[in-house]
Amino acid sequence: MDACRSGDGISMLCDGVDGCTSAVRRVVRRGARVIKICSTGGVLSLNDQPEDSQFSPAELRAIVDEAGRSGRAVASHAIGKTGIMAALEAGVKSIEHGMYLDEEVAALMKEKGAILVPTRHIVEGLGASADKLPPQSREKLRRMTELSRSSLKLAVKLGVKIALGTDTLSSDRKHVLAHGKNAMELHWAVAAGMSALQAIEMATATPPETLGAQAPRSGQLKAGYDADIIAVSENPLDDIDVLVRQSNITHVWKGGKLYKSP
Repeated sequence: MDACRSGDGISMLCDGVDGCTSAVRRVVRRGARVIKICSTGGVLSLNDQPEDSQFSPAELRAIVDEAGRSGRAVASHAIGKTGIMAALEAGVKSIEHGMYLDEEVAALMKEKGAILVPTRHIVEGLGASADKLPPQSREKLRRMTELSRSSLKLAVKLGVKIALGTDTLSSDRKHVLAHGKNAMELHWAVAAGMSALQAIEMATATPPETLGAQAPRSGQLKAGYDADIIAVSENPLDDIDVLVRQSNITHVWKGGKLYKSP
């Protein structure tokens, strides 16, 4: 699982059914509310390819079953088609990246009630500084960039449920992948064929669904939900990029508490 940067931090290697079961139990005891796996290789990783599958069907089922025993959903970094399909068949409900999504994958996602998290901003952001990457990563990124664009367009066309999300951000506000700049996902979603309203739903109501039973009551303006709200100076239904430009955000409430106002 080089694609998930294995080590003693937030990720780890696990092998075999028993090892996968043990790994899930370990991170649940540490407080994990969602289990993320890498069912395929990655783009920035050096020792695999995005098309590689990294778990057997039995290992995937063991992870999903063990996570389910404590009400945890499972998300998967999944780029290659074989790894996407295997994750879906095992019961994974959130597919991260999904570059090799095609009509067969889309049909299975809809059948299983799974959600795509396309992470277009990461791909485009990394592409802007590709010259700083190792040669093998640059080549993988080049291939994945076009696939990322076409797979998102197809997912929108076929009605796959889509959520805004990410798996890498920087605390450096000047960085292309800085926190907050992933609002560009809204721009890419509309460019792929979504309406502005659909893109807003992708960024608000849908993401908590990827977190399963452990999700916060957020993303909707309903009684009993957390009041996580922003106000903007222009109408994003007329131009979705209103939400991309942080200068347009006039008010921010988190849990009902006002954090930003003019």
